[in-house]
Parts: sequence; C-alpha cells; structure tokens
Amino acid sequence: MASVRFTVTPTKAEDLPGLSDTSPDISSRSGARVRFGSKESVNRSDPLSEATSTAAGADTPDHSNVDQGDGNSKISSVYINNTHGVDDDDFYDRNLALFEEEMDTRPKVSSLLSRLANYTNLTQGAKEHEEAENIGEKKKTSKSPQMGTFMGVYLPCLQNIFGVILFLRLTWVVGSAGVLQGLCIVFICCCCTLLTAISMSAIATNGVVPAGGAYFMISRSLGPEFGGAVGLCFYLGTTFAGAMYILGAIEILLMYIAPKAAIFESKNPEGEGAAMLNNMRVYGSICLLLMSLLVFVGVKYVNKLASIFLACVIVSIVSIYIGALVSAFKPPNFPVCMLGNRTISGHAIDDNRCSKTIQLHIKEPAERVDYNSTIFNENSTMGPTFDSSLAPPVTEKTTYIWKQFCQGPELNASCDEYFLSNNFSDIEGIPGLASGIISENLWSNYLSKGDVVEKGSLSSSHVAHPASTQQPYVFADITTSFTLLVGIFFPSVTGIMAGSNRSGDLKDAQRSIPIGTILAILTTSIVYLSSVLLFGACIDGVVLRDKFGDSVKGNLVVGTLAWPSPWVIVIGSFFSTCGAGLQSLTGAPRLLQAIAKDNIIPFLRVFGHGKANGEPTWALLLTALIAELGILIASLDLVAPILTMFFLMCYLFVNLACGLQTLLRTPNWRPRFSYYHWTLSFLGMTICLALMFISSWYYAIVAMVIAGMIYKYIEYHGAEKEWGDGIRGLSLSAARYALLRLEEGPPHTKNWRPQVLVLLKLDEDAHVKSPRLLTFASQLKAGKGLTIVGTVVSGNFLQSYGEALAAEQTLKHLMDKERVKGFCQCIVAQKPREGISHMIQSSGLGGMKHNTVVMGWPHAWRQSEDPQAWKTFINTVRVTTAAHLALLVPKNISLFPSNSEPCAEGYIDVWWIVHDGGMLMLLPFLLRQHKVWRKCGMRIFTVAQMEDNSIQMKKDLATFLYHLRIEAEVEVVEMHDSDISAYTYERTLMMEQRSQMLRQMRLSKSDREKEGNPGSSSSRPEAGGATRSQAQLVKDRNSMLRLTSIGSDDDDDTDGGERDRVTSSGGGGGGGGGGGSTEHHRRVQMTWTKEKTSQYRAAHSGCSTPEGFRDMLSIRPDHSNVRRMHTAVKLNEVIVNKSHDARLVLLNMPGPPRNTDGDENYMEFLEVLTEGLERVLLVRGGGSEVITIYS
Repeated sequence: MASVRFTVTPTKAEDLPGLSDTSPDISSRSGARVRFGSKESVNRSDPLSEATSTAAGADTPDHSNVDQGDGNSKISSVYINNTHGVDDDDFYDRNLALFEEEMDTRPKVSSLLSRLANYTNLTQGAKEHEEAENIGEKKKTSKSPQMGTFMGVYLPCLQNIFGVILFLRLTWVVGSAGVLQGLCIVFICCCCTLLTAISMSAIATNGVVPAGGAYFMISRSLGPEFGGAVGLCFYLGTTFAGAMYILGAIEILLMYIAPKAAIFESKNPEGEGAAMLNNMRVYGSICLLLMSLLVFVGVKYVNKLASIFLACVIVSIVSIYIGALVSAFKPPNFPVCMLGNRTISGHAIDDNRCSKTIQLHIKEPAERVDYNSTIFNENSTMGPTFDSSLAPPVTEKTTYIWKQFCQGPELNASCDEYFLSNNFSDIEGIPGLASGIISENLWSNYLSKGDVVEKGSLSSSHVAHPASTQQPYVFADITTSFTLLVGIFFPSVTGIMAGSNRSGDLKDAQRSIPIGTILAILTTSIVYLSSVLLFGACIDGVVLRDKFGDSVKGNLVVGTLAWPSPWVIVIGSFFSTCGAGLQSLTGAPRLLQAIAKDNIIPFLRVFGHGKANGEPTWALLLTALIAELGILIASLDLVAPILTMFFLMCYLFVNLACGLQTLLRTPNWRPRFSYYHWTLSFLGMTICLALMFISSWYYAIVAMVIAGMIYKYIEYHGAEKEWGDGIRGLSLSAARYALLRLEEGPPHTKNWRPQVLVLLKLDEDAHVKSPRLLTFASQLKAGKGLTIVGTVVSGNFLQSYGEALAAEQTLKHLMDKERVKGFCQCIVAQKPREGISHMIQSSGLGGMKHNTVVMGWPHAWRQSEDPQAWKTFINTVRVTTAAHLALLVPKNISLFPSNSEPCAEGYIDVWWIVHDGGMLMLLPFLLRQHKVWRKCGMRIFTVAQMEDNSIQMKKDLATFLYHLRIEAEVEVVEMHDSDISAYTYERTLMMEQRSQMLRQMRLSKSDREKEGNPGSSSSRPEAGGATRSQAQLVKDRNSMLRLTSIGSDDDDDTDGGERDRVTSSGGGGGGGGGGGSTEHHRRVQMTWTKEKTSQYRAAHSGCSTPEGFRDMLSIRPDHSNVRRMHTAVKLNEVIVNKSHDARLVLLNMPGPPRNTDGDENYMEFLEVLTEGLERVLLVRGGGSEVITIYS
C-alpha cells in the first residue's frame, strides 16, 4: 500500500538551532518547499522532536477532550478565542488568567497557604528498578579421549585430597581436640565436601563442562560476575595450596630427613622458631623455582610423575594401618621422658638417661655396669638426697639433663624448684591399640602458646613458677582452639574438583564425575575418620600434642606408628607432598588462563596467552609470584587458613548455583545425576559459610571483600556476557515478585520520586538532536528510580523495524555516555503524534511505570520549517494531563550545564504560582543532590494579589518549607492590578492576525482537496505561491512573525476525511479520529494543469489580494486573549526582574486551551511568559501530592 511522505526543507541552516525546530527530513535543496511523494516504503523522515518525539498526528484532539473538566459550565465556557464567552474578570484574578481554566484542580498558592494547617498528603510514589544488560554468548566444547571413572576421576581426586595435612598435622589435631572433637572436625569438613560434590555432580551432569572445572560451572550457572569472582578465589586457593604443599615438603626435609641442612641456626631456644622460618623461606623459594621450571618445561613430565606420587601416598597410608594393627601385639619402642607430668624434649637427652643422677660402683666394674643399668630406672623416681651410709663403693654423677635445670653439674648446685620437687619417669610414646590409651585421648586439651605439653594422668607438684623456654620441655608453638584446627585441617579435604576439571578427557563425564568424586570423598572420609580413631587409640596424648615429634627424638609422629619403619612415612609423605605441589602449580595457571580467555576481566587478558602449544606461560609466572608470597609466610599453620577461605568460598557458590537452579526450575536444568535436592545444596552452603567464620572470621571477611571487589569490577568494567546464568533467572523471579508486590497498593507520598519518561527526537541520520535532555534527566535522577528514554520512528513497523533497532542502539549508546541507568523504548508509528501517545500510555510494567514526562521545547514553532512540532508538543501536554502525569519542559536546553560543568554559585529560582502537587518544591531539592547543582541556593517566589496579605503569606510559606525540611529563601511578589498596556494589546492583535491568516490558508487548501486534487509534488509550489504574499505582509508588519511557507502548516498526517470535517465546521476544532483513513486511500492522485490553476486563482482572488488581506488585518483582538496576554506579560516582567541572574528558573506551566483553535495563541502565551530568561523549566504536576510534611 502506498503511503504519503512529505518533506519540508529549511530555508537557512541557522534556522536549525534545536531539536524540534528542524524539519523532519532535511534535503539538500534550498528554499522552503513542500514536496509530496508517493513511496512504497516510508523512511524515517520524522524522528522524535527533542520534546515530543516527532511532529505529526491529528490536527485536533478528540471531541471528548473539549469537556474534560468537571462539568462546570462556567469553567468550560472560558475558552481561549471564544468570543461568546462571559466576561469573567470578577470570577478570576486578572493577573492569573493563564491558569484560570484549571483553578479548580490547581489552586492559587495564596489560597493553599491559607489552608496550611489542613495540609494533607495523598498517596503517590515511586519505585526503584532493577536492570540486567547482558549481550553476547560464548560456548566452548572440547574433544574427549577415553578415560574411565577409576583412572579419570577416582585416582586424581584421591591424589588431590590426600595431602600434607594427613601426615604432618592430623595427629596434632587429634591430640589437641581429642578424639571426639577430632571426629567432629573431620566429619564437618567431609560433610561439607560431600554435599558440595553432590551439587557439583548435578551441575557437571547438566551439559558438557569443558576445562576450567569449578570456574566454568559457577560462571555458567551464576553469571560472569560471580564466575569471575569465585574463579579468581579458586585460583588463589589453588595457588596458595601449592605454597602450602611446598612448605610441607620443606618441613619434612628439614625436620625429619636432613636437619643438618639448615642454613640458619639459633644458639638460644627463643630464636629457633625464627631461624626455622628463614630456612623454610630459602628452601621453599628454591623448591618453588625448580617446580615452576619443571611445569614450564612440560606438563607431560608432571603427569608421568603423578602416578608415582600417588603410589607413595597409598603406600604411606597402608603402612599406618598395618603399624596400628601390629601395635596391638608388639608396640614400637618410643619412650617419652617425663618430669612430673611435663614432657621433656628428646633432643635434651644426649646420654639417653631420663634421670637426675646415675649411680656408679667403684669396684667390680662389669657388675657395676649391669647394676647401674638396673637401678637407673629405679633411681629415676628417687629424690636428689642420698644416704651416705649406703653402698660406700657407689658414687653418684649428674646426668646431661641435670645441667639443663641446674646452674652446674655439681650435686649441690642451685636448681629449678619444679625440677627439685618432681621426679623423672619414662612412658611409652606408642602404647598400642590394646592399651586403652584412647580413654585419655577422648577429650580436648587445648594449649596456649608457650604452654608445656603435659600428661594429666601423672602426678606432679605445681609449686614452682611456669616453665622457662630455656628448659628442655616440649612447648606449644601456637595457641590452639577448635576453630583454628578446623581452618588448618580443611585443606586436607579439598581437591574434590580434580575429576570435574578433567571432564574433557572422560569417556562418559556425566556418569564418571558423580561416581568417581563421591567415591573418592567417601574413601578419604573413611580414611580420615579411622585415622582419628587409630591415632587416639595407639599414641599417647603428649606425643599427639607434640607437633614436631620433639618428645620422640624428632621423629615424625605419624611415622612412629608406621610399619615397618618411620622412614616409609617420611619418604612417602615427602614425595606425595611434592607431587601435590606440582599438581597445584600445573592446575592454577590453566584456571587463570580459562578466566582470561573468557575476557570478563579486562586487565587479565595478557594471561590468556602462552606458548605456541597453549601452555600458559604468563599465567605460570603470576602463579609462581603469588605462591612465593605464601612461602614467605613460611608457616604451614598460617597458610592453611588462607586457602581454606578461598576453597570454602568456591564450594559455597557451587552449592548456591545448584540450589538456585533447582528452586528456579530453569527449563535447561536437567541434570542426569538425580540424587540431589535444593535442601542439601543450601545445607552445604550453610556449612561452608559457618566453617569460614569458625576457622577465621577475619580471613573470611578479607576473602569476601576480595570476591566482592572482583564482582563489582566485572560488573562495571568487565565484558558483558550472556551465559543463561541462574542469577539472571533469579533477577527475573525477584523482579516479577517485586512488580506483583507493587500492584498491591498505591505508593505513598514519602516514596514518590520522578520516574521519568524522556522523549527524544532523532534527526535523519539517527542522531539525537538534543542530548542535553538526557543529561538533565540524569542530574534529576542521580541514578535512582526509573528512567525510560523513548523515541518514535515514522513509518510502517514491518518496513521500519531495522530503523527502530538502529534508533534503539543510538539511545543506548547515549545513555551509556551520559551514565544513565534505565531502559530505552522505540515505537514505530505512521503518525508520530499517536506514537508518542501510545508510548506515554504503555511504557513501563505494572507498578514500574513512569509518572513524569520530560520533553523539549519546540524552538522554531513560529517558523514553518517544522510546523508539526508545536502541534505535537501541545498534543503531548494534553495527553500527559489526561494521564495524570507530571510534565517537565526545559526551555533553551542547549544552555543547560553538562555533567562536567558544575555551577560554582547562583540560585535555582522557583516561581510558585499555582499548587499542583508540590513538584516545584521537590525538583530543586532533587537537582541539588547532583554535583552540578549542589552549590546553588534555592529561592522560592510566590505571587500575591491585591486582596492577599503578603506578610502573612510569607510567614506561612516559610513555615511550610520548614515543615518540608527544605532550606530556601522566601519572597512574596505583589502584583497590583494595572490597566492593560498598549504593548499587550498590540502583541495580542499580532497573534490573532497570524492565527486568522493560518486558518484561511487551511480553508483554501481544504477547498482544493474537495475538488479531488490533493496536490502533488509538482503543483505544491504553485499552490503555495498564491498565499505567500499574505505571509509576507505579516512578516513586514512585525519581524517576529516569520511565515516563510504556509502550505504545510496543517498536519502532515491529517487525511482527507479530517480536512472535510474541518472545512464543514468552519475551521473549528473537530475531532481527529481515524475514520478518515479509508477515504485517504480512495483518493485519486491528480496533477494540476495550468487551466485548473488559473481557475482556482480566479475563484479565490478575494482572499489572496492585498485588499482582502487588509480586511483580515482590521480585526479586533478577543478580550479573553488580551487578559491572558496581560498575565503573561506581567508575570514575565516580574520574573525577569527578580530572576534574570538565576542559574535555573522553575515555573508553573499553564495548561493548554480546551478549545484547540487557540493552540497557536497558547504557544505565544508561553513564549511571552518565558522571554528574557536563559534557562527555564516549565513544570506541570500530575495532580497528586508528591511531597509531604509528615515523616
């Protein structure tokens, strides 16, 4: 179906100052000409005007708009240009004639202030909105070799779970916490990993999981922000795990394999700890360098060594079990020397004598030796005093340990009081499985740093001061507690992701991952729980609490239980720990590379690159540097809680991802693993969160802050991804719930804020004509509430859909540039005026709807280059009034400050003439929240008439503002009644002459169309020529009235049926219904001939001659128009006088006339009202209270 497009080309380039004053379609032709063309497709020739989206639509509103009042016949008779109206000077104030039609709904400020005591607030509110902008999609798939459950998942998980803690710290955990609490610690940690494994199995079997393991699962389930944050936490955890394994290996090396290799040694006991830490740092750094080089050279070597390391772990564990069983029949011989109930370090007994003195026989040396050896143990319980009459040939000699407690080797030397009061004894360090020692080890025995490891079942005399570190006791090196032990033990249950990380190598990942992972966790849990019981049942408590095995002469405690030799555990644990460190240094860089390649964190992009074969070189370098930080900490007990936090956070989000997907019932959530439930996921999440704060609350807070910072960084600066994540589904569910809640009741006045619909106009190149409108909206909103940016594209939706998408992208780009958070909406409509009406009616959803419309002022409304702009403007004002929406119209928007131009000083002036809900009070307050207007003061002016008490009004207004908690200067301006000036009369006369002339032009054109000649593009210039001389007369009379072309002054979208109705009603304001559209398509396209043109000119000579036009110029102005012009002129004088230097002037916007014949006059009134002001914001309230004095 052919549609009509007409184009107006401007006369001069300087006639295009703003948005709406330019033509809909600017062509390169000079001169102001009107072209009618028949096009099959309609280009976007009428983008939105700055204020009103584009100018087009019916010339007049529906007839029903005429009687929109409350039925008051007196009010509805006071129409502009109604010559039959009553003289109502007595009914209305002469100075407020512009506002008189709406005085019933918008009372004068003076009458409002007089009722201040009865001020009530109506409910009108605002709701903030959520927004999710995600575009793009990225998926990865990888080929999978044939690996089964056992080799591909079970064994890798075993190797990663069994680690350094089992060999170095589990005995100490059992000794400190006791068997019962030790079982509790192990059970909680194993439950955490088992529940996480169930959730992970559900996620891993819900589709293909490529390399990246936990990161991939979380990012695709919870979105890029959570995925990046948790992925980096998992990466940091894996990296610190590598540091922990290296520290464990070095501890085994320096403590149990080669103690002589220590570089730093301390001569006094206090410095031994620091010297040991320095040794750990040096050897740890060397070991890290060697391991990093091995990983750099090739991962294939690491993978080949993995099976050897795993064999070492299994052999070590088996030797523990065998040793425990053997101890039931033949306990290993590891005596522990005790002084009273205090444990003596085995290193202090150089001569293997656990006694104060030894007795030596002078005679019969061979027998003496035997005798001495038999009474050695007997004397160990004797006191230091001797009966000299016994065994004259026997002499006494002090042992090596005597020198540690006394000031000399002599028997009469001064000694420690506790040493004198207690005797030495030997106990079995490994009593064996059948000894019943478990009854002593059931309960906890936590120590503070510096406490001596004691055996409670032995008697002692506590008469002395606390033990000195100079004495050879076994001391606790750190303060222990249940929470600390949880943090130290938890890393020994991590490593459950090893199977899912290799999902690309599995034959059937969706079957192998759940079975292999859960079996590995069950296996390791059984090993840990049984180990706790075996350690508690076989090893004495003082040995268990001796972290480094000092009481058993420096042996690895768990090694004392091993069979056939402690060296099995020492060597096995050393190699398994080295292997675990290599695995961490191999896996962490690949995880970082996967995050970098997803491109969600811009500054990590460099780590996505590597060697030609894909090995992550740069990521390995960063991993080594971070691991070095862990090694510089040098203490295994301090590094373990750090990686505990990162792993727990990772597991927490795995559980959260599974629980969310299950609860949201996402259509794509169809895991093959069916033994999961959302309650298990949330239980696992709760345990993870609890363990984080139990083990170390300050580390937990630091880890959460790090994750939160990464999350916000990705949110603001990261690349946008759409991965179909669960958080998006959660946002949709939350938004739906919130929208349904908003529908439950009307919002309260206290919650009211402008929810803005900004109407923008695009030019023919799809550029926004007045971007400052959006800048102003952002200053008004300050990032809060709802913002919808809308535009209308002229044309047919089927043909202009591409243009609509392009317009939407333009708006989004501008919103990003202006940092406006909100939504954009583009409507395609044949008649842009109707498009704007539809947008105002339909924008928003449920309770999230706009309550305020922002549109620009049609600057060149007097010119004919865009004659529809001001008609669309007035129509939009009517539509917003009918919809009970507030309206903001910034005039001279190009002069408004940008976001980078803060006002250093000045005032925002509010001219409060009529009360329409308090918008004028609220807007300056909101603007001053923004940095641009923050330093501006606020002044409020109101108008007093002759009968008003201006002094009382000022007091009432100050009280009102005080109750509103708004700081502002108050001034009441008195407007005395005065005679109507000659200027006002002349201005009204010019306005009416212009309107009369335009009306005659419409009639002449309607006559032409009634003859069946709508005017083609070839005849239009000729038709316009007949009336151009009349337009010139008005232009000569006053240069303000610039009418360069009259032919296009009526609506470009008004069809023939409407024009017939306009003609038949004598040019009156008929309704612009859609009934004429069918007649429009029945019209026949005809071309004017010369004969027809001459006939037309002869028939219409009466109105085209200067004489006929002079008759039109002799009309007298309408009285009501004169009064309205008087109001505009008087108010303008007062406002310019008071506010000429204001940064911004806010002013009540009078409503449009109910009779559409006065539309041009209405624009003239507004123009006169705002003349001489630099920046003006015309404000119309929505009819509801928006501000309240109540709390």
